[in-house]
Amino acid sequence: MTGNSFQVSGYGPERAGWTRLFARDSITRRLDWPMLLSAMALSMMGALLVYSATRNRTELNQGDQYYFLIRHILNTGIGLALMIGTVWLGHRALRTAVPILYGLSVFLILLVLTPLGSTINGAHSWIKLPGGFSLQPSEFVKVTIILGMAMLLAARVDAGDKPYPDHRTVMQALGLATVPMLIVLLMPDLGSVMVMVVIVLGVLLASGASNRWVFGLIGTGTMGAIAVWQLGVLDDYQIARFAAFANPELDPAGVGYNTNQARIAIGSGGLSGAGLFHGSQTTGQFVPEQQTDFVFTVAGEELGFLGGGLIIVLLGVILWRACRIARETTELYGTIVAAGIVAWLAFQSFENVGMTLGIMPVTGLPLPFVSYGGSSMFAVWVAIGLLQSIRVQRPMSA
Repeated sequence: MTGNSFQVSGYGPERAGWTRLFARDSITRRLDWPMLLSAMALSMMGALLVYSATRNRTELNQGDQYYFLIRHILNTGIGLALMIGTVWLGHRALRTAVPILYGLSVFLILLVLTPLGSTINGAHSWIKLPGGFSLQPSEFVKVTIILGMAMLLAARVDAGDKPYPDHRTVMQALGLATVPMLIVLLMPDLGSVMVMVVIVLGVLLASGASNRWVFGLIGTGTMGAIAVWQLGVLDDYQIARFAAFANPELDPAGVGYNTNQARIAIGSGGLSGAGLFHGSQTTGQFVPEQQTDFVFTVAGEELGFLGGGLIIVLLGVILWRACRIARETTELYGTIVAAGIVAWLAFQSFENVGMTLGIMPVTGLPLPFVSYGGSSMFAVWVAIGLLQSIRVQRPMSA
C-alpha cells in the first residue's frame, strides 16, 4: 500500500477472482464483521421463528414440519452466496452494469402485469416459477433504484466537474426512479412503493442535492397519495387496511383481525416470553401470515420483550455500521448507495415492526433477514454485499 491507495492483496484491477476474497490481509480483514454477524444472527433467528410459526400448519407445509425451515435456510445460503459475489465483483464494477440491471428489473416487473404474474395474499406482485417457487421482482427494484440514482447523481461530482448534482441530473435520477415505481403501483404493491419513496428521499439527501428537491418531492408525494386514493388505484383490501389503522375497532373480526391478534400475541409474551415453540397464539394459529409479514409476533410471544428487543438491536447494529460506511467513504457514489440502503432497511424494519404493534398500517412488507421469503432475503443480502464492498474498497486511511 502506498499513500491512500488500496493495493494490498490485489483488490485493484491488476488481480481478480476468488484470491481477492481470501488472500491474507485483504478483503476478509476489511469486512465489517459486526454488520455481517448481525445479519447472520437475524437470519438464524428468523429460521427458528419461521419454523415455530409453520411446523403445525399442515395446510401450508404440505405435511412436512421442516418444509419452511429448510427453504428459509436455503434462501439464506443463496443470499450469502449473492453477498459474496457482490463483494467479489465490487460496487464499482456493478456501477458499469447498472443500465443492464435496471433494464432487467423493469422487464421483470412488467412481466408481473402479464398472465405470467401471480397473486399471493392479495398482492399481484409475483412471477410463478417451476418447482413451486415464485419471484417478487419489486424487491430487486429497490436495489436497482439505489444503484441507478447513485450512478447518475455521483457521475460528475466524483469526476470533479461539479461540487454537487445539478438540477438536470436530479431530474434524470428522479425519472429513472419514477418508471419502476409507477409500474409497481399498478400491481398495486403499495408497501414496496412506500419503501421506494423513502429510498429516493434518502438518496437525494445523501447526494447533496438542493433541499428544494427534497421538499418538492415530499409535497408531490403527498398530492400523489391523495390522487391515488381518489382515483381508485388501490384495491379495496388496501383501503380497508388504512381504515383499520385509523380506527382499529372498525372491524376487529375482519380487516382489523391481523393487527388485533398480533398485538395480543406480542402483549402475552411479557419480558421473557412463553418459550420458543410454546406460544399459544402461534401454536393456535391465530395470527395469519406469521412466517412472513407477522414473524415479529412469534418473537414477541415466545421470546418476549428481550427477544423482540434483540432483533431490533441487531437491526440497529446493521444500520449503525451502514451509516458509518456512508460517512467514511471518500466517493459520493459509495455514500449514496450506502445511504439508500440505510433508508430502505430502516423504513422497512420500522414499518414491519410498527404494523405488528398497531402503530403503522398493514402493508405486507417483510422484516429484513427474518421473514420467510426468497426474493426479500436475496435482495437484503445483496445490499449487505454492496455495503461490504464500499467498506473494502475505501482507502485504508478512511
